[in-house]
Amino acid sequence: MVESIARVRHIRVTPQKARRVVALIKGKQAQEALAILKFAPQSASEPIYKLVASAIANARVKADQVNEYLDEQDLFVKNAFVDEGTTLKRFQPRAQGRAFQIKKRTSHITIVLATPEVAETVPAAKTKKASK
Repeated sequence: MVESIARVRHIRVTPQKARRVVALIKGKQAQEALAILKFAPQSASEPIYKLVASAIANARVKADQVNEYLDEQDLFVKNAFVDEGTTLKRFQPRAQGRAFQIKKRTSHITIVLATPEVAETVPAAKTKKASK
């Protein structure tokens, strides 16, 4: 089983908006996720598209390192989540000398791709019950 991780940190997208886009691709096949992100109208879909493409490339490199065959059609989005990054605080002048605070939020986005595990069928050991 090949598992690859791709992260982007301090990206200028609010976590709330990025989570909406990430929810679209959770559990989907990696190629299908790229197609969904390519045509999603949200602005957060572009950096997430690049991140999924990077995770696919990471999986390819990881499989080459251990001399394992990797079919990119088998990859699926195992986990995807968005954490809150640092908040840039800016001030805007308001009436009568006051200042209005503007919070420019950032996100840390993580995508985990994996190939499905091959379920090995191992027959369960039969236990003999002692009868009296």
